[in-house]
Amino acid sequence: MKHKKAYLAGGCFWGMEELFRKQPGIIDTHVGYTGGKNTDPTYENHPGHAEAMEIIYDADKTNFNKLLDFYFRIHDPTTLHRQGNDIGSSYRSAIFYQNDEEKKIAEKMIQKVNESKRWQQPVVTSLEAFDTFYKAEDYHQDYLQKNPGGYTCHFVRFDSY
Repeated sequence: MKHKKAYLAGGCFWGMEELFRKQPGIIDTHVGYTGGKNTDPTYENHPGHAEAMEIIYDADKTNFNKLLDFYFRIHDPTTLHRQGNDIGSSYRSAIFYQNDEEKKIAEKMIQKVNESKRWQQPVVTSLEAFDTFYKAEDYHQDYLQKNPGGYTCHFVRFDSY
C-alpha cells in the first residue's frame, strides 16, 4: 500500500471531511489550517489560513485526479472566499499542490470543470504551493461523526467530470 497526502480547502472543513472519508482509497482525514501567516494557528487565530483537509490515501486505489474530481463536485468552486453561509478567505476554494505534477493535474481539472459548463460562473479555486498543514483542535476532528446533523454546506452536486 502506497500512502500519499493531498491538501484541499473548500469552505468549512467539517462537511468536506465527512464526504471524503467515505471515498474509495481514503485511509484517513484530518482538518486544519494551511496557507496562512502564523505558525500554530487556532480556530480563533489563523490569519490568511484556509480551513483545509489533509487527505491520506492509498495511491494503489485512488489518485490525485480522482480526489479533485470529487472535490469539485462537493463544493461551489465559483464563489470567491465563500461557501454557503461561511464568508471570508478562511473559506476559500484552494488546492495546495505539493509538486509540479499535482499543479498540472489541478490546472487540467479546473479547465475540465470550466469547460463542462456545470457552473454558471468560472472556477475561482486558487492553486497555492503547499507549505505546512496544522491540525485543527480535537473538537474539529471528525466533527460530524461526533455531532450528527451538525452544520455543513457540502453535498454531492454532480456525477463525475
